[in-house]
Amino acid sequence: MKVALLSDIHANEVALSATLQAARSEGAERLVCCGDFVGYYHAPDAMLDLLDRWPWQGIRGNHEDMLERWLGGKDREAIHARYGSGIAIAARMPESARSRLLSLPQRRELEIDGRTVLLCHGSAWDPDHYVYPTAALEERQRMASGGQDLVVYGHSHYPVIWRIERTLVVNPGSVGQPRDRKPGSCWALWDTRRMEVTLQRTSFDTHVVADRARRIDPHLPYLADVLTRQ
Repeated sequence: MKVALLSDIHANEVALSATLQAARSEGAERLVCCGDFVGYYHAPDAMLDLLDRWPWQGIRGNHEDMLERWLGGKDREAIHARYGSGIAIAARMPESARSRLLSLPQRRELEIDGRTVLLCHGSAWDPDHYVYPTAALEERQRMASGGQDLVVYGHSHYPVIWRIERTLVVNPGSVGQPRDRKPGSCWALWDTRRMEVTLQRTSFDTHVVADRARRIDPHLPYLADVLTRQ
């Protein structure tokens, strides 16, 4: 079986649509998603509709935590100033959609095709901890300390693949906001039979998303610039 590994979609439906088309053409049969479905960008309803055309499982990320705080009336000015209007727009999703995202666990253990899988957002021990490609060996080993066949995480928006004894540790990068100055959505394809993961890049129309971000959140030029810089 082939499984598409996704993270940090951030309500970027243009990137997600292109990614899912590519995943289908590569033979993927299902998706796993490591959180941050919402935040930054502006099409959470379309994002969720695209995901729901597939069998998928996921966890929540720190932007879902922000959504929960926003709905509780907390930190709204600070969230908008730092991250833009994405959380406010996600708060206007139908209650059923919001509840689905907020009911996701912070980490999840799965069995897929006989393989054991851990999904986490930031790290295996802290959903808001960043594990970058430059992480020290001790931190990499800690990510694999549960002994699963595959650990998938996100949060940093930078892709990595590490083999640590019997465990593959993978950050598929960010679908919606890759930060490594390489063009295209970043995701990964896992072949469960061969126990191999390959990083993927899929081009999408960054200017559609960037122009919308400039219009909706002119106080945050980063939201557009990060998509088009090289």
